Amino acid sequence: MCLQARLCWDVHVLPRTTLTTIRLRNLPDWQQDLAITASSVAIGVLLLMIGWSPLFEASLAPPPWLHPVLFGCICIVELFRRRAPVTALTIGFALLAADSVFGASMAVLIVFADLLYAATLYGPRQLSRDMVPITSAITIASVGVMMVLTPNVRTAVVTGLAVLPFLVIPMWWATNLRQHKEIASAERTSASQLRRISELGQRAAVAAERAKMARDLHDVIAGHLSAIAIQSEAVLSLGNASPQASRSVLTSVRENSVHALEEMRAMIRLLRADGSGKDETLAPAGLSELSALVESARATGMDIEVHSDIDESVTLPAAVNLTAYRIAQEALTNATKHAPQARARVEIRLLDGSLTVEVVNDLPAASASGNGTGIGLLNMRERANAVGGSLAAGPSEAGWLVRAVLPIMQARS
Repeated sequence: MCLQARLCWDVHVLPRTTLTTIRLRNLPDWQQDLAITASSVAIGVLLLMIGWSPLFEASLAPPPWLHPVLFGCICIVELFRRRAPVTALTIGFALLAADSVFGASMAVLIVFADLLYAATLYGPRQLSRDMVPITSAITIASVGVMMVLTPNVRTAVVTGLAVLPFLVIPMWWATNLRQHKEIASAERTSASQLRRISELGQRAAVAAERAKMARDLHDVIAGHLSAIAIQSEAVLSLGNASPQASRSVLTSVRENSVHALEEMRAMIRLLRADGSGKDETLAPAGLSELSALVESARATGMDIEVHSDIDESVTLPAAVNLTAYRIAQEALTNATKHAPQARARVEIRLLDGSLTVEVVNDLPAASASGNGTGIGLLNMRERANAVGGSLAAGPSEAGWLVRAVLPIMQARS
C-alpha cells in the first residue's frame, strides 16, 4: 500500500506541479508579473488580517490605515518589477523605510524582497554585481532605524537579524539564476558558432570534392574522347588509303573507347561505394600505361619520342605515379588538339628525389592561340600542387612546353 501511495503521488501530484510551473513560465512577461503581484496581495492581506503588523513596537503610533496603504502602493510598484527594476527597487525602498518608521509590516517586507530579487535578476549587470553592498547598506540602515525608534535595543537587533534572510536569500537566488542564464546564453552562442563553422567546413569539403571529381572526369573523358575525335577525323580524311591504315586507326579508337568506359566504371563504383565490403574498383592509372597513351597519340599522326628513366625496378608513390600519368595524358591530349601531325617529345626523369615530367611539342603558328578553355592546364597545376609539386606550361624555344616537378620523398612521408 505504501508503494502504491508513493506511485500515486509521483504520477498525479508531481506532474501537476511541474505543469503549473511550465504554464506560468510560458505566459507573457506582463501576465507573469500580474500573477506574482496577485499572489503578493493575497499573502499580504492575509498577514494584515491576522495582525502581523507592526513587527516591533515603534515610538510613533501609526494610524490604522497607514500599513494597508503603504502595502497597496508597493504592490502597484511590483507590477513594474521586470520593466523598470531599478526604479521599482528605489521606490520600494522608500516605501519600506516609511513603513519601518511605524514598526514595519511583514507584508511590505515580502514584496520588497521580491523587488530586490527582480532588480538582481532583470536589472543592469553592474547593479547585480553591486547588490551585496547595497543589501548590506539596507540591512544596516534598517537596524539603525529600529534602534532609534525602539526603546529596547535587544528587540531591534533581533528584529534586524530576523529580517536579514528576507534580503539575502532573494539576492543570492537571483544572482545564481542570472549566472546560469548567462552561462546558457554563452553556450548557445558557442554552439551556434560551432555549427556555423561546421557548415562552412562541410561546404568547403563538398566544394573540394566536387572540384576533384570535375578534375578526374575531365582527365578521364577529355583525354580519351579527344583522341577518339581526332582519330575518327583521321579515318575520314584517309579517303582511299589502305585498309591496314584504316584498321590501325579504328583499333586505336576502340582502345580509347574501352579505356574510357573502364575508367568511368571505376569512378562510378568509387562514388557509389559506402566504405564497406570488398573494393572492386580498378587500380589507378600510372606511368606503366604510358606506352599505350603514346601509341594512341601516334595513331592521330603525331611523331612522338619517349625518354624515360622509369622501369620495373623503380617504385613510385601511388599519388605521384597517377599525377605524372595524368599530366602526361593531358599534355599529349592538348598537343593532338592544338598541334596535330606535329612532333612531340616526352621525358620522364628522376633527379634529386623528384620526378620530372616534360612534354614538348611543335606549335604551328595557325594553332598558337588555340581554342581551349584552360581547364586542362588548371587541372594539371592542381594535381601537381596536391602532391607538393609544381607545374609550368608555356611557349619555349622548342615549341610548347609542359614541365612538372613532383617530389617523391614528401609524397612517401
